[in-house]
Amino acid sequence: MFSKIMLMSVLIGFGSRGVAQCQQATSTDTAPPAATGTAPAAAPVQKLVLKEGADVQLKFAQDVTSKTATEGDTVNLVLDQDLKLGDVVVAKAGAKAVGTISHSKKAGMMGRAGELNMRLEYLLLEDGRLKLRGSKGREGEGKEGAAVALTVLFGPIGLIKHGKNVEIKQGTPLTVYTDENYTVPTAK
Repeated sequence: MFSKIMLMSVLIGFGSRGVAQCQQATSTDTAPPAATGTAPAAAPVQKLVLKEGADVQLKFAQDVTSKTATEGDTVNLVLDQDLKLGDVVVAKAGAKAVGTISHSKKAGMMGRAGELNMRLEYLLLEDGRLKLRGSKGREGEGKEGAAVALTVLFGPIGLIKHGKNVEIKQGTPLTVYTDENYTVPTAK
Protein backbone atom coordinates (compact mmCIF):
# COMPACT_ATOMS: atom_id res chain seq x y z
CA MET A 1 0.00 0.00 0.00
CA PHE A 2 2.83 2.32 0.85
CA SER A 3 4.22 1.73 -2.62
CA LYS A 4 0.87 2.64 -4.19
CA ILE A 5 0.80 5.95 -2.29
CA MET A 6 4.36 6.68 -3.34
CA LEU A 7 3.54 5.92 -6.93
CA MET A 8 0.51 8.19 -6.83
CA SER A 9 2.47 11.07 -5.29
CA VAL A 10 5.18 10.70 -7.90
CA LEU A 11 2.59 10.73 -10.67
CA ILE A 12 0.89 13.75 -9.14
CA GLY A 13 4.26 15.52 -8.89
CA PHE A 14 5.05 14.88 -12.53
CA GLY A 15 1.55 15.89 -13.48
CA SER A 16 1.74 19.24 -11.68
CA ARG A 17 5.08 19.99 -13.32
CA GLY A 18 3.57 19.24 -16.71
CA VAL A 19 0.64 21.56 -15.98
CA ALA A 20 3.02 24.31 -14.82
CA GLN A 21 5.12 23.95 -17.98
CA CYS A 22 1.99 24.00 -20.10
CA GLN A 23 0.76 27.18 -18.36
CA GLN A 24 4.13 28.90 -18.94
CA ALA A 25 4.06 28.05 -22.63
CA THR A 26 0.49 29.28 -22.92
CA SER A 27 1.23 32.54 -21.13
CA THR A 28 4.16 33.37 -23.45
CA ASP A 29 2.11 32.48 -26.53
CA THR A 30 -0.79 34.79 -25.59
CA ALA A 31 1.29 37.72 -24.36
CA PRO A 32 0.98 40.86 -26.50
CA PRO A 33 3.87 41.28 -28.96
CA ALA A 34 6.62 43.65 -27.93
CA ALA A 35 6.57 47.10 -29.52
CA THR A 36 8.55 47.12 -32.76
CA GLY A 37 8.97 50.89 -32.96
CA THR A 38 6.57 51.35 -35.87
CA ALA A 39 3.70 53.80 -35.66
CA PRO A 40 0.18 52.60 -36.33
CA ALA A 41 -0.83 52.75 -40.01
CA ALA A 42 -2.00 56.21 -41.05
CA ALA A 43 -5.45 56.68 -42.46
CA PRO A 44 -5.47 56.46 -46.28
CA VAL A 45 -4.84 59.82 -47.93
CA GLN A 46 -7.64 61.05 -50.18
CA LYS A 47 -6.41 61.91 -53.68
CA LEU A 48 -7.21 65.39 -54.98
CA VAL A 49 -8.04 65.51 -58.68
CA LEU A 50 -8.30 68.67 -60.77
CA LYS A 51 -11.02 67.70 -63.24
CA GLU A 52 -10.73 68.01 -67.01
CA GLY A 53 -12.49 71.20 -68.18
CA ALA A 54 -11.53 73.29 -65.12
CA ASP A 55 -11.06 77.04 -65.79
CA VAL A 56 -7.50 78.37 -65.93
CA GLN A 57 -6.88 82.14 -66.02
CA LEU A 58 -3.88 83.06 -68.18
CA LYS A 59 -2.53 86.28 -69.64
CA PHE A 60 -0.22 86.89 -72.57
CA ALA A 61 3.43 87.36 -71.55
CA GLN A 62 4.27 89.05 -74.88
CA ASP A 63 2.69 91.04 -77.66
CA VAL A 64 1.41 88.88 -80.54
CA THR A 65 0.36 90.19 -83.95
CA SER A 66 -0.68 88.62 -87.23
CA LYS A 67 1.76 90.99 -88.96
CA THR A 68 4.85 89.23 -87.56
CA ALA A 69 3.66 85.84 -86.27
CA THR A 70 4.25 82.75 -88.38
CA GLU A 71 2.90 79.22 -88.09
CA GLY A 72 4.82 77.22 -85.48
CA ASP A 73 5.90 80.25 -83.39
CA THR A 74 5.78 79.73 -79.63
CA VAL A 75 3.51 82.03 -77.64
CA ASN A 76 4.37 82.58 -73.98
CA LEU A 77 1.61 83.01 -71.43
CA VAL A 78 1.58 83.14 -67.62
CA LEU A 79 -0.91 82.02 -65.00
CA ASP A 80 -2.81 85.15 -63.92
CA GLN A 81 -3.86 83.86 -60.49
CA ASP A 82 -3.17 80.82 -58.33
CA LEU A 83 -4.78 77.66 -59.68
CA LYS A 84 -6.45 76.10 -56.63
CA LEU A 85 -8.35 72.96 -55.81
CA GLY A 86 -10.14 73.82 -52.57
CA ASP A 87 -7.40 75.23 -50.33
CA VAL A 88 -4.60 73.42 -52.16
CA VAL A 89 -2.53 75.46 -54.64
CA VAL A 90 -1.94 73.36 -57.76
CA ALA A 91 0.08 76.09 -59.54
CA LYS A 92 1.17 79.53 -58.37
CA ALA A 93 0.40 82.75 -60.22
CA GLY A 94 3.17 83.46 -62.70
CA ALA A 95 3.62 79.82 -63.75
CA LYS A 96 4.50 79.60 -67.44
CA ALA A 97 2.12 78.33 -70.10
CA VAL A 98 2.86 77.70 -73.75
CA GLY A 99 0.87 77.99 -76.95
CA THR A 100 1.78 77.63 -80.62
CA ILE A 101 0.66 79.74 -83.59
CA SER A 102 -1.34 77.37 -85.80
CA HIS A 103 -2.39 79.89 -88.47
CA SER A 104 -1.37 83.45 -89.27
CA LYS A 105 -2.22 85.71 -92.18
CA LYS A 106 -1.28 89.37 -92.51
CA ALA A 107 -3.91 91.97 -93.27
CA GLY A 108 -4.36 92.57 -96.96
CA MET A 109 -5.85 94.89 -99.50
CA MET A 110 -9.57 95.22 -100.12
CA GLY A 111 -10.14 95.47 -96.39
CA ARG A 112 -9.10 91.91 -95.70
CA ALA A 113 -8.40 91.61 -91.97
CA GLY A 114 -5.47 89.69 -90.55
CA GLU A 115 -5.98 86.24 -89.09
CA LEU A 116 -4.31 84.66 -86.08
CA ASN A 117 -5.00 81.26 -84.52
CA MET A 118 -3.22 79.75 -81.55
CA ARG A 119 -3.20 76.19 -80.21
CA LEU A 120 -2.77 75.92 -76.44
CA GLU A 121 -0.20 73.36 -75.34
CA TYR A 122 0.38 73.14 -71.57
CA LEU A 123 0.89 74.84 -68.21
CA LEU A 124 4.21 74.08 -66.49
CA LEU A 125 3.78 72.68 -62.97
CA GLU A 126 6.42 71.80 -60.38
CA ASP A 127 6.13 68.11 -61.24
CA GLY A 128 5.31 68.21 -64.95
CA ARG A 129 2.89 69.64 -67.48
CA LEU A 130 -0.88 70.10 -67.49
CA LYS A 131 -2.45 69.99 -70.97
CA LEU A 132 -4.68 72.95 -71.88
CA ARG A 133 -7.31 73.69 -74.51
CA GLY A 134 -9.21 76.77 -75.65
CA SER A 135 -12.82 75.58 -75.46
CA LYS A 136 -14.90 74.34 -72.55
CA GLY A 137 -16.17 71.24 -74.38
CA ARG A 138 -14.02 68.60 -75.99
CA GLU A 139 -13.60 68.57 -79.77
CA GLY A 140 -16.12 66.45 -81.59
CA GLU A 141 -18.94 67.20 -79.15
CA GLY A 142 -21.04 69.36 -81.47
CA LYS A 143 -19.23 72.69 -81.15
CA GLU A 144 -20.06 73.83 -84.68
CA GLY A 145 -20.47 77.45 -83.57
CA ALA A 146 -17.02 77.65 -81.96
CA ALA A 147 -15.39 79.27 -85.01
CA VAL A 148 -17.32 81.62 -87.24
CA ALA A 149 -15.88 83.51 -90.19
CA LEU A 150 -17.44 86.83 -91.11
CA THR A 151 -17.00 88.56 -94.42
CA VAL A 152 -17.75 92.25 -94.67
CA LEU A 153 -18.21 93.84 -98.06
CA PHE A 154 -17.21 97.47 -98.29
CA GLY A 155 -18.33 98.16 -101.85
CA PRO A 156 -16.02 100.05 -104.22
CA ILE A 157 -14.17 101.77 -101.32
CA GLY A 158 -13.23 98.38 -99.91
CA LEU A 159 -11.01 97.67 -102.90
CA ILE A 160 -8.46 100.28 -101.84
CA LYS A 161 -8.84 99.98 -98.05
CA HIS A 162 -6.17 98.05 -96.17
CA GLY A 163 -7.41 95.65 -93.45
CA LYS A 164 -6.16 95.55 -89.89
CA ASN A 165 -3.81 93.01 -88.36
CA VAL A 166 -4.81 91.07 -85.29
CA GLU A 167 -2.93 92.53 -82.32
CA ILE A 168 -2.86 91.05 -78.82
CA LYS A 169 -1.08 93.12 -76.18
CA GLN A 170 1.01 91.73 -73.35
CA GLY A 171 -1.15 91.26 -70.25
CA THR A 172 -4.35 90.53 -72.20
CA PRO A 173 -6.36 87.98 -70.15
CA LEU A 174 -7.35 84.62 -71.61
CA THR A 175 -9.54 81.94 -70.02
CA VAL A 176 -8.58 78.41 -71.03
CA TYR A 177 -9.47 74.94 -69.73
CA THR A 178 -7.66 71.84 -68.55
CA ASP A 179 -7.55 69.11 -71.19
CA GLU A 180 -7.04 66.22 -68.74
CA ASN A 181 -7.69 65.12 -65.19
CA TYR A 182 -4.70 65.96 -62.98
CA THR A 183 -4.00 64.19 -59.70
CA VAL A 184 -2.46 66.66 -57.27
CA PRO A 185 0.66 65.20 -55.62
CA THR A 186 0.38 64.79 -51.84
CA ALA A 187 2.71 66.70 -49.52
CA LYS A 188 5.67 64.65 -48.37
